[in-house]
Amino acid sequence: MLEDLTAAASSPTAWPAAYPRGYAVVDVETTGLARDDRIISAAVYRLDARGEVEDHWYTVVNPERDPGPVWIHGLTSDVLEGAPLFRDVAAEFATRLEGRVLVAHNAVFDWQMIAREYARARGEAPVKQRLCTIALSKELGLPLPNHKLESLAAHFGVVQQRAHHALDDARVLAEAFRPSLRAAAAGGVRLPLHECRPLTEWTDRPRIGHQAGPGGYRPASWRPSRKRPACPYPNPGRYEPGKRLKQGMRVAFSGDTSVERDLLEDRATEAGLHVAGSLSRLTSLLVTNDPDSGTSKVVKARQYGTPVVDEAAFGQLLGDVEPASEG
Repeated sequence: MLEDLTAAASSPTAWPAAYPRGYAVVDVETTGLARDDRIISAAVYRLDARGEVEDHWYTVVNPERDPGPVWIHGLTSDVLEGAPLFRDVAAEFATRLEGRVLVAHNAVFDWQMIAREYARARGEAPVKQRLCTIALSKELGLPLPNHKLESLAAHFGVVQQRAHHALDDARVLAEAFRPSLRAAAAGGVRLPLHECRPLTEWTDRPRIGHQAGPGGYRPASWRPSRKRPACPYPNPGRYEPGKRLKQGMRVAFSGDTSVERDLLEDRATEAGLHVAGSLSRLTSLLVTNDPDSGTSKVVKARQYGTPVVDEAAFGQLLGDVEPASEG
């Protein structure tokens, strides 16, 4: 399939009418991976309908807190001290995103960080859909050794100059996305687009034991867009590879999925599983299409030894879930 797509991408072809009219390739660097972490730099490459670069934009952002892993992103407190706050760049950022599909590598992470920053600024990012380049590479069947950005870049001969610098990461992703998009168009591949749902509520009320931080920032509470009914079954423990799932098992999800996340979670709930928003030592199973990513759930799964399966394997397991033990 890959050879056919590559050959087709280099030949004239009618562009799919259903494809988006423009893209915003985004990368954000952050103080960490948790919900209360902040964006410290952001970059956007705007692309037209066929992946050609229109312009690019970059900014550093004062996170109003410790910058986190400086050894990764290189942005120290001294560098960020005089940087604008997110609310000061929110309008300009929005003009770069408006009317476009947000494209990112592990897009659910970038989207969630952006959505939280806009919620803090009492605003909303003008993004309706996102596209994850990890999911697209899987749709195309690219022979990558893993799902890191550097592997995708190497596949298309894109040279990275400054890894973990938002502007260079966004450039690299834009250059790798262009041939991916053209191959998808040539092969009639359906783009893995997902809805971007804004946060429904943000509160300044600090959690017990937490005080307001620099600049008045308070650790905050995020509420999901809807509540799921409590799982009626006790947790039977961890999933054992090769065996069946059992009702009551706690299942967590990380990263983008080909099936809309809510639908996948609904299926899990209907099967009698407990859908968990976070990962702990009690989690029975983590479902992710990118086990090499550095998301907090994947990192914790490694630490706790939590079993991990991809979306396809989980779908098969959902077809035969063992009933909960009586009594």
